[in-house]
Amino acid sequence: MQPYQHLSRSIAGHVAIVTGAASGMGRATAHLFASEGAHVAVTDLEQAKCDAVAAEIAKAGYSGSALPLALNVMDEAAIESGVAKVVEHFGGLDIVINNAGFSLHAKIEDDQYPDYWDKSINGLLTAHQRMIRAAMPHLRTSECPRIVNIASTEGIGATPTNSPYVAAKHGVIGLTRGMAVDLGRDGITVNCICPGPIRTGITDGIPEEHKEIFAKRRVPLRRYGNPEEVAHITLSLVLPAASYLNGAVIPVDGGMTIKNA
Repeated sequence: MQPYQHLSRSIAGHVAIVTGAASGMGRATAHLFASEGAHVAVTDLEQAKCDAVAAEIAKAGYSGSALPLALNVMDEAAIESGVAKVVEHFGGLDIVINNAGFSLHAKIEDDQYPDYWDKSINGLLTAHQRMIRAAMPHLRTSECPRIVNIASTEGIGATPTNSPYVAAKHGVIGLTRGMAVDLGRDGITVNCICPGPIRTGITDGIPEEHKEIFAKRRVPLRRYGNPEEVAHITLSLVLPAASYLNGAVIPVDGGMTIKNA
C-alpha cells in the first residue's frame, strides 16, 4: 500500500483572471481568492467598477492582491491584451474563471431575436473559448492550471423566452467537456458550474415576493442562493488538491434541478 499523499488545499501565490468580477458571483470569487492568498485580475466592462472591487479587496487586508482591469469579453483583441497585462503584472497565470454574463429575453418571432442570439452566443460562449485560447501559453507553464466556466442551470434545462441564453449555456457545458478531453493531457483541468437562482445583478429586478414564491415552489432549500456560495464551489475546483476533477458539471442550485414536483 502506498503512503498517504498530502494534497495542497492552498492557492496562495496563484494568479487568477475572473471575468465579470465587478458584481455578483465574480466579485465574491475575487474576494474569496484574494482572501486565500491568490493574486486576482478583477475584470469587467467598466474600469471604475473594477477599481471599486480592487479597493474593497485592498481595504480588507487579504494576503492576496487585486489588479483592476476593464475588459470587454466580446472583443478578442481586448482579451489578448488583457491576458498579456495580467501576466506582465503578476508574472504568470494559473487560473481562468469565465464568469461574465448577461441575459437577453426574446421569443423566436420577435424582431430583436437575431440580435439577442448573436450577442448571447458571442458574449456567453465564444468569449469563453477566446479567453481560454489567450491563456493557454501561460496555463501550460503553470504548476496548477485550472479553468472554470460558469454556465447556468439553463444549460441543463430551459425556461420560456430565454432560448439565446439557454443555447449559449448548453454550449458552455459542451465546451467544458470538449476542452477537458483536449487539455487533460497537459494537466489542465476544465470544469463547469451551473448556478441556479442566485442573488446577482441578473436577478435584482425580480421582486422579493416573486423570488420567495419561486424558491418555495422549486428549490428544496426554499431560498435563493448567495454569490459567496457559488464562489466557494469555484474555489474548490481550482485547488491543487482538485487535480483529478476534470470535465465535471456541478449544479449549485439548492437542489432545484433534481426536484420533480
